Amino acid sequence: MMINKVCTMNPVIPSLLLFIMIMASGVNVAGEVSVNPGINSHYHDARHADWVPVFESASREVYAQRHAVVTALDIKPGMRIADIGAGTGFYSLLFAERTGPEGLVYAVDIAEDFIRAIKKKAELAGATNLTGIINNGRESGLAPQTIDLAFICHTYHHFEYPKTTISSIHRALLDDGEVVIIDFRTDPDISSAWVQGHVRAGREQVIREMGMYGFELVADLPLLQTNYFLRFKKR
Repeated sequence: MMINKVCTMNPVIPSLLLFIMIMASGVNVAGEVSVNPGINSHYHDARHADWVPVFESASREVYAQRHAVVTALDIKPGMRIADIGAGTGFYSLLFAERTGPEGLVYAVDIAEDFIRAIKKKAELAGATNLTGIINNGRESGLAPQTIDLAFICHTYHHFEYPKTTISSIHRALLDDGEVVIIDFRTDPDISSAWVQGHVRAGREQVIREMGMYGFELVADLPLLQTNYFLRFKKR
């Protein structure tokens, strides 16, 4: 019978075949499927110089209000912060300045050229407390229990695997760690048609999902107009 034949096979083979089948199917090995396939495809080979005019435009609220945002974060010297979805790095560099030589900033992005350029800018600025991480689009790439704050600006709606990604951030935070999420409001009275079509999860859905993934909302700051500014505590 087949049972007898299977029992005589190398026990590694069925597991290997299953792994190959899962990888070939495009399904996350952890079991989560992409909630927005292809949303990040144009970032994998992105060039930093091409995106500076986009991300660092005076018309972009999160850039124009960057100093007010950093002040609201109340960053202390010595803190360890991860800028997840660092983009061109303007927040990463401000964090490095605020945390000081005793602190540590992780600039995290899926675009290799973004990270390379951020590290070069940090080197030119004498910021020795900044390091870069190229992550895989599923997990943050951060080691467990290594950060005080995860900063996620205009990136949450780009998480293809939100449960997997947020869970990895949860592990990376210290027990009293926090997450700040800044992202587009999807209110039709103030949001463009592009935002409403592009952004997967609005403010209320983000709050629900973060609650499911082990976080408690502790602040909803009214600092910005076209973006919400949420602060969560690790449970």
